[in-house]
Amino acid sequence: MSDQKRNFIGGAWVAGDAAANINPSDLTDIVGHYARADAAQAQDAIAAAKAAFPAWSRSGLMERHAILRRASDEILARKEELGRLLSREEGKTLAEGIGETARAAQIFDFFAGEALRLTGETVASVRPGVGVEVTREAVGVVGIITPWNFPIAIPAWKLAPALCYGNTVVFKPADLVPGSAWALVDILQRAGLPDGVLNLVMGHGSVVGQAIAESRDVDALTFTGSVSTGATLAMESAKLMRKSQMEMGGKNPFVVLADADLDVAVDCVAQGAFYSTGQRCTASSRIIVEDAIHDQFVAALSERISALTVGDALDAETQIGPVVDETQLAQNEEYIRIGEAEGARLVIGGERLARPTEGFFQRPALFADCTNDMRIAREEIFGPVATVIRVADYDAALDVANDTDFGLSAGIATTSLKHATDFKRNAEAGMVMVNLPTAGVDFHVPFGGRKASSFGPREQGRYAAEFYTTVKTAYTSA
Repeated sequence: MSDQKRNFIGGAWVAGDAAANINPSDLTDIVGHYARADAAQAQDAIAAAKAAFPAWSRSGLMERHAILRRASDEILARKEELGRLLSREEGKTLAEGIGETARAAQIFDFFAGEALRLTGETVASVRPGVGVEVTREAVGVVGIITPWNFPIAIPAWKLAPALCYGNTVVFKPADLVPGSAWALVDILQRAGLPDGVLNLVMGHGSVVGQAIAESRDVDALTFTGSVSTGATLAMESAKLMRKSQMEMGGKNPFVVLADADLDVAVDCVAQGAFYSTGQRCTASSRIIVEDAIHDQFVAALSERISALTVGDALDAETQIGPVVDETQLAQNEEYIRIGEAEGARLVIGGERLARPTEGFFQRPALFADCTNDMRIAREEIFGPVATVIRVADYDAALDVANDTDFGLSAGIATTSLKHATDFKRNAEAGMVMVNLPTAGVDFHVPFGGRKASSFGPREQGRYAAEFYTTVKTAYTSA
């Protein structure tokens, strides 16, 4: 196929079986045709990365800085074009797509600076006449497997530190969203990366992802996606005694206390639970509300939901775009049925919506009268579905918030310094938000969770060095 967007292996664009990339807002709109790699091509990519590692890991800091900076500049200059591509293939609103693209540019800019800030330590030895140096070096070939919900930001926050610290990469994006990944790799290779340093292999996880996971030539593996896949990849990495980093699911609590500003609480939940169509691992899916404000809060949030505009992601009036595909939409609908069967009260939403174009549109859903042992309160739905759980007081709210297998993000709406301080200390989550949505993080500070949400070192900011480098201690006798 002449218009096929190809895989990138060893510095060359390589063809494969083509698959259509379809816009979930308009199923007649084909974003493009993208090659799917086979297992042999994945092995070729790994071999190319391995061959390129010795030279790239010893490359000059200014070379790495300049390449990452050029990539950042181009991404930012093209943010509207790339944001539109992202929104067409994934379904988040155009404003969100442009914002995510700008975030990717900021991430590359940050790690361009980090390339010039590589540091170590010189320390005194306990033995006279001996010097000690502690330095960080690149790990080697890094396998990167990314999800469909943030098609450019998550690849950016893995690719940028991997390249910054001198690693070579084999990159497999989610099969649903190859377009943003292809554009990002095209930008990076034109920014000056030597052949083999960055390799793109698009396609099925069962083929390409498995080849990366099983290869002994992959020295570190970083993944964002489902808990089940992350657990499998972590075990595969353990067999090979290699570094692994898994960012997985969330069932994030947002506590609303009686002293909260109601408008702030509703805004935090509406944004955290339903924006990006609820397709975020940091989404507020369990809303834990103190009894004294419960009914008022549910009524206000229901009113807010009813006013949300669901439609084509590229329409400027749209606030909630489509669900990413039919499989995800059917799963969302199944959880609506499960919730009602469990005895939860569906306050609003959950139904498919007809729009001028054929797409996967669903009204955001809110359940009340929920208990924390219901499946809809324990399992990650990954859609615009939130549950409200009534509690007596702050202590009960904290207990319910922590009663989960996950521990990514947790939020609270309160005007009490005492309760805000206690929640920050005692919420069992990697990230805590006070009077802010659970979704929405800065790029220069650590990202990650606890329990089943994360495994391995944190992502983003300077903490990324913990995964993408290895520590060496050198002794010298005078």
